[in-house]
Amino acid sequence: MAETKHSLLRALTLTDAIALVADRMIGTGARGTMLLSLRQKFLLNFMQTSCALLAGLAIVLTLPVTPASVADAQNATEFDIVLANGRVMDPESNLDAIRHVGIRNGKIAAVSSQPLRGRTVVDAKGLVVAPGFIDLHSHGQDDENYRFKARDGVTTALEMEVGASPVAAWYAQREGKSLVNFGATVGHIPVKMAVMKDTGRFLPRDNATNRRATPDEVRQVADLIKQGLDEGALGIGFGINYVPTTTRSEVFDLFALAAERGVANYVHLRHAGAVEPGSAIGALQEVLADAVSTGASLHVVHITSMCLRQTATCLNMIEGAARRGLDVTTEAYPYTATQTRLESAIYDEGWQERFGMTFKDLQWVTTGERLTAETFARYRKEGGSVIGHSIPEEISRLAAANPRVIVASDGLIENRQGHPRGAGSFARVLGIYVRQQQALSLMDALRKMSLLPAQRLEKAVPAMRAKGRLKVGADADITIFDPATVIDRATFEQPAQYSEGIRHVLVGGVFVVRDEKIVEDARPGRDVRRPRGSPPQPARERIQSNRLHHP
Repeated sequence: MAETKHSLLRALTLTDAIALVADRMIGTGARGTMLLSLRQKFLLNFMQTSCALLAGLAIVLTLPVTPASVADAQNATEFDIVLANGRVMDPESNLDAIRHVGIRNGKIAAVSSQPLRGRTVVDAKGLVVAPGFIDLHSHGQDDENYRFKARDGVTTALEMEVGASPVAAWYAQREGKSLVNFGATVGHIPVKMAVMKDTGRFLPRDNATNRRATPDEVRQVADLIKQGLDEGALGIGFGINYVPTTTRSEVFDLFALAAERGVANYVHLRHAGAVEPGSAIGALQEVLADAVSTGASLHVVHITSMCLRQTATCLNMIEGAARRGLDVTTEAYPYTATQTRLESAIYDEGWQERFGMTFKDLQWVTTGERLTAETFARYRKEGGSVIGHSIPEEISRLAAANPRVIVASDGLIENRQGHPRGAGSFARVLGIYVRQQQALSLMDALRKMSLLPAQRLEKAVPAMRAKGRLKVGADADITIFDPATVIDRATFEQPAQYSEGIRHVLVGGVFVVRDEKIVEDARPGRDVRRPRGSPPQPARERIQSNRLHHP
């Protein structure tokens, strides 16, 4: 019996040695699976073979595994890029440790506690190595904006609120030309503007705002949204506040379409502020009810700028609905001001009471000046972007500290003008709310910037399961930053300022930022798109199919 125990111990020693070699060859991620498998196989053989065979096997198993053999196994593998000695943080597994990351063919191929060999080795000592940030609400979809995104740690920038139409042409314009990954919903706003021949730029200003769509126009809008989904759009984007004549039945019918196609609705609510009737709470109740009754998924954009001082209540509503099984999420940007077009419906009569603002709280983007009644009237007729200083700092902090509120910029920089959120949202969370105010942990912040937005999309877009994580098999979209110095530098007066402390950024295993500088010839960004082809079955048909297979 003693000899049998001794043989078993020797056998387990070898399995541990094999696992040690595996750690160095392929990273710790596979160790548990390999070790369990080896032990299971050994124990099975032990039960099925004679003691004499076990004794003979034990002799073989006493062969030593030396450090030299481990090193030889490790050195046999060479990676395209190795990120060495960094503090690797993966919000899915909660890994937070010094590791070496091996990248091959655009994928993470190893996460190891032992050094790795690579053709390019970057020493990340003292730096955080994290999944690349995913911005669900990025209006800026050109090279100027992608540069600001990359310098802010963003590897995937998506236009999910206003969206795009026609969708196929939108994607074609960016193929092979993008610094970061890109994608869009099919947008109710651009579709409705096209159908109703609105003359607005980017956002509606007349026909789509002032008159109700005819039944034929409603059908045209629905057909174009279906076409956009057929072309791979990531979902349906809504800006109901910008098209206030849109009926509740129109919105409900489009939610039903989203449920049928298995995509989420990304919604700018019908109303903002606390004034009744027409409060943000009532607007949130509208879309929550639509999601419940259609089975559609819902994402509410920029919760703080809609709910303002009622943000805590709105977050309680969303979290309560999620606890009861509704697929609903929300987002916020970490700033105390909004930005939109002054000629839009947002600034229709009554805006002062709705937002709790006066003319002096409005800042004209082109000049930086604060408005008066006179300049408000002139610029509203002229049209252009305006910043509204309406979000209390404690409300911004509330959303930033909430581990379930996704970070999303709502950003747009045009000719170096705009809102600082377009350049610094992600670095600001890390610098202000994590390091300075300690409002949330670093891991929670990274989860809000990477894993949560990936999970918001992955049901409809399977490719997103390979993003937002730092593990073997994931896309090598990686952000490397200095947690002691990372900070936003963009301001309301000078928004086109790059963030600091974002040291390196990789998209698909290609450096787009190296030593805090844009890599000029890099264009590795790829489309993020739903698989095109036949749409998912409607919910009723899926239920019927399940009954046939599971009596």
